[in-house]
Amino acid sequence: MFRRFLAILIKELTQLRRDKSTFAMVLAIPVMQVFLFTYAINNDPKHLPTAVLIRDNSIVVRDLTAAMTNSEYFDLTTRISTDAEGDELLQKGEVYFVLTIPENFTRDLLSGRKPALLLQADASDPSATANSIGAMSEVILRSIRRDLTGSVRSMVNTEMPIDLRIQRCYNPEAMIRYNIVPGLIAVLLTLMGIMMTALSLTRENERGTMETMLSMPVRPLEIMAGKIVPNLIVGLIQAAFILIMAIFFFKVPFLGSWWVFVLSIILFITGNLAIGYTISSLAKNQLQALQMTILVFMPSLLLSGFIYPFVGMPGWAQAIGNCIPVTYFMRIVRGIMLKGNGLAECWPHIWPMGIIILILSIIAVKVYKKTLD
Repeated sequence: MFRRFLAILIKELTQLRRDKSTFAMVLAIPVMQVFLFTYAINNDPKHLPTAVLIRDNSIVVRDLTAAMTNSEYFDLTTRISTDAEGDELLQKGEVYFVLTIPENFTRDLLSGRKPALLLQADASDPSATANSIGAMSEVILRSIRRDLTGSVRSMVNTEMPIDLRIQRCYNPEAMIRYNIVPGLIAVLLTLMGIMMTALSLTRENERGTMETMLSMPVRPLEIMAGKIVPNLIVGLIQAAFILIMAIFFFKVPFLGSWWVFVLSIILFITGNLAIGYTISSLAKNQLQALQMTILVFMPSLLLSGFIYPFVGMPGWAQAIGNCIPVTYFMRIVRGIMLKGNGLAECWPHIWPMGIIILILSIIAVKVYKKTLD
């Protein structure tokens, strides 16, 4: 028994050694996971873009804004003059916060009237803004204590001298499912689209039907279109099913444009199918196709902003994430469903996704093999 077991063991090890692609995947996937979780993931994002509407330009106000910058949670990137500008920046996702300092803020503070301070937050991704919101009260207290001296010092020893009002836009109750469920549409379409197409050509290689298809007078682009269109229909059915569950079961709102949503889904699914088509052209069998699918899917899951805040990642990780279609599609879906975005607000995310998908489609056509060698 031992000799037969040893013979099988040697045979499997020899086969694994000869299958260099499988051996490379076995090493690459855990290395990628360790590297991404160690260096790319950050649950405490800082330097969040913030717009300020200042109607009281005093030393106290300047110290307060300086304290926000020094806290490293806020980057005061934009100075606005109207409330409408702040709402527009939040809707487009260009800032995460809008701070409004009212008129006579300093006068009311020194007279003990407890002036109001409004901080609007983009709560469509609660995990990205939660820590910054929690730190805001401490930032205010430290700044005010530094400025209030002498007879008015007692105002900051008992209670908060400012009425800090937090307005969580697009997700007032900070429900995680409002952020997760729209992201699931992007993630599931990515996994299923790539995997279904990646297995298509490799399955035909294993069944021997590839020879018949190669003998036909068809071009690579025609084969690609014939493979992609049926899977595109399946992807649309999957998207519709997930969307129905999101709206009717999880009660996620849908406030934006339906036609922009459908257009974005068609474009996004096409990109995923092009990735899967490329994998199927490179893989020798279905096992390798599945391994390559996992290798491609891991960055899409971890670097797109689905689980961890995109803004909290280091620059190199954001650069990789910006080359992945799911990153842009996730912003489009969340913007349409939670913010009521239309084409104007989604366009800054649609056109880069379209360029990436065009490049992926060209690569898919180029790597297609016209022979079985």
